[in-house]
Amino acid sequence: MSVIATIDQLEAIYGQPNEASTVKVADRVTPAYRILIEKSPFAALATSGPEGLDCSPRGELPGLVRVHDEKTLMMPDRRGNNRVDSLRNIVRDPRVALLFLIPGSGSTLRLNGRAQVSVDPELLASFAIEGKAPRTVVVITVAEIYFQCARAIVRSDLWNPDRWVDPKSLPTPGQILADMSDNRVGGEQYDREWPERARRTMW
Repeated sequence: MSVIATIDQLEAIYGQPNEASTVKVADRVTPAYRILIEKSPFAALATSGPEGLDCSPRGELPGLVRVHDEKTLMMPDRRGNNRVDSLRNIVRDPRVALLFLIPGSGSTLRLNGRAQVSVDPELLASFAIEGKAPRTVVVITVAEIYFQCARAIVRSDLWNPDRWVDPKSLPTPGQILADMSDNRVGGEQYDREWPERARRTMW
């Protein structure tokens, strides 16, 4: 197998990026990028720590990430599985990256920066939904932000319902857990109870 080992080899294949690929990069949240953030209900959060890398899905109502000012974003950490992989990484290595998706749009938004985990009571309360505040808020200082062209979304046909996968063709969470635990956890009961459990613990 032939592999690329140097930047020179890589650039010999791909050349240099065109101006449209570089002029779009900002070191702050511009008015246009603010609109994209505020319309997005979903982002993938990438972090790094001593054990390696992690990429975690984050989603809620549009505006899941709050623009505090042009250099600062705030994202509540909603209820989940309590692994806190992302938060463990952030408290030891503040470097983070976000990829925002906007349903129906081909454009995605990429952001790199540094983060802290806040437990400020007033900040937590400001993110309450249905009377339930998050336990922490991730506060991100923007280093660079830019939109990504639509090729990946167009190639994947991501938003076309006709291309969506039939859930019945996929293993369920309960089946996966049962397989991985020799049936100690998971199974049909897990799948049957999950919708109500999720409804009660959404926020």
